[in-house]
Amino acid sequence: MWHADEVFGAEDVSLHKLTDAAGVLRMKEREAMRRVLDKFESKFPQLFVSVYLGAFEDLQNIRQLGFWMLNRADYVDLDEDRPNENGILILVDVNSKSVSISYGYALLPYLDEDTTFAALSAGHPSFIQGDFLEALTTVVHKLEGFLLKGWKKVTKDPASLLAESGQNPKRVGELLQKIRGADQAEKEDTQGGNE
Repeated sequence: MWHADEVFGAEDVSLHKLTDAAGVLRMKEREAMRRVLDKFESKFPQLFVSVYLGAFEDLQNIRQLGFWMLNRADYVDLDEDRPNENGILILVDVNSKSVSISYGYALLPYLDEDTTFAALSAGHPSFIQGDFLEALTTVVHKLEGFLLKGWKKVTKDPASLLAESGQNPKRVGELLQKIRGADQAEKEDTQGGNE
């Protein structure tokens, strides 16, 4: 992060979940995009997707900027239950027609370079044509599918999958044991209350 801070600055930036700094979306398209983002949040209550459309003059590394923005963003229209480590940022440079996806470390077990590339590839034809709403909607829907698949993998073998993403398997095992114990206690409480 320190390297990105050297390039872009160490100050946090105030952003909205949808920021159209390039001015490429019409009002109706912005409203439709906000609905797509809200629908994502209703499906994944702890997560969020943000979109930044910019027209950059001399951007050297869009991925580095995306990483920096996700870490430095102070989302003014996002509740505190959704920290940046649970976020996905789709960054679009409308000048170079380049796009990147950055995601917080809490999503490491569910997303990777292959899945984000596949999501961007699905939206590629629409990006090339300048249909940003269609492209972004396609990308968000693909990400939803990959998150659901990733969740199924994690629930089948959580310790090894989380370990692959750099998390301590022993600590993950302890956390899972606590979660399972809490789930069991809740189930027993519910059954006891129904008798």
